[in-house]
Amino acid sequence: MNLAALTSSNFRTYVAGSIFGLLAIWMQRVTIGWIAWDMTRSPSFVGSVALVQFAPAIFLSPLFGVWVDRLDVKRAIIVVQSVNCAVMFAFFGCFALGWMTPVTMIVLTLISGIALAANHPMRMSLTPRLVPREMVGSVVNIVAINFNVARTLGPAIGGALIGTIGVQATLLTQAILFLPFIFVLFLLQVRPRRETGAKPEPFFRSLKNGVAQVWQSPVIRHAMVVGGTLATVGRGALEILPPLADGVFERGPEGLGVLLTATGVGAVIGGFFKAVLPPQNPGRVPRVTIFTILIGLLLVSVLGAAPTWPLALTAAAAIAFVTTVCAISMQTAIQLELEDDMRGRVMSLWAVVVAGGSAIGAWMLGVSADVIGYQETLIGAGVLAALGLGGYLLRTRIK
Repeated sequence: MNLAALTSSNFRTYVAGSIFGLLAIWMQRVTIGWIAWDMTRSPSFVGSVALVQFAPAIFLSPLFGVWVDRLDVKRAIIVVQSVNCAVMFAFFGCFALGWMTPVTMIVLTLISGIALAANHPMRMSLTPRLVPREMVGSVVNIVAINFNVARTLGPAIGGALIGTIGVQATLLTQAILFLPFIFVLFLLQVRPRRETGAKPEPFFRSLKNGVAQVWQSPVIRHAMVVGGTLATVGRGALEILPPLADGVFERGPEGLGVLLTATGVGAVIGGFFKAVLPPQNPGRVPRVTIFTILIGLLLVSVLGAAPTWPLALTAAAAIAFVTTVCAISMQTAIQLELEDDMRGRVMSLWAVVVAGGSAIGAWMLGVSADVIGYQETLIGAGVLAALGLGGYLLRTRIK
């Protein structure tokens, strides 16, 4: 199992602290999703909230990526996570004071989305620099496992708390949980980036060079296309689960928590599955990952057609398994191609593909669900995406 990075006390400190922040984020996801659904009973509004949260990554992550390659990444991520924490307290305050409306939710979610757009390139630039360079592949695996453990526990805890102590107390709990993560960030020692001795490039030329790095590297370009397709349909479907939990199966917030927990279990299994595989070699995307992704897209159709609650839970968990294996494989393939002074720019473009794909996918699926039906939308999207990606892969293989 590729867990070598845990031999670094510096990286262990980060992992131990980040679990609190990740739990808070996943509790927030289920809480906001439930508020949006309970407030409007509209799949398109739930999808719109997801769009607002992830859309800033499409436009802002590349800009933040350039800044990350120039700034003190530790100081920058402390500022961003402090903003995240402040937004969580603002959600609590607005709900407690009775100010929570669709407009208020969109505004707060937008601020959270901007912080998220900055967080992606910062986190992906920070964590490889907490360990020696030869441990970078292990870092990607462990960070993904840590993320998905929180993805398993957070929704379950959030759904249970909403059902027992209410939305208001749940919002306060998740805001407080974020504080230990910020404290831990101050303790980290970050490996210096490579110094070339050259003057810093102009801002937009630096951004252009990041885009060129993606375009000129076949491995990175391939990872972006495949990962983006799965993010748009697979992760997009997982962002609009409230209508499935309550609208289709009438399970309420507890059911949504259970459904999101199932996705977390699938993601954790996917993380450990990837970890027990042989270390990934530079210069290629594993074929097993490509095959798994095609199955994952078809599983979106299975989720839409599921006639029973247990089958829906199984399908959601399987989709999360696939998205996790894909994310780790693609991130590893990209990270192994990069020098430290290019990580922020390139990984910010990865964030555009993943977060932006999820946002656009969630919004499109939500709107389509309002027009033709939730289940019909997932069935059609899964089949069409699998056929489209299969055609791309066949064309690439022949070429």
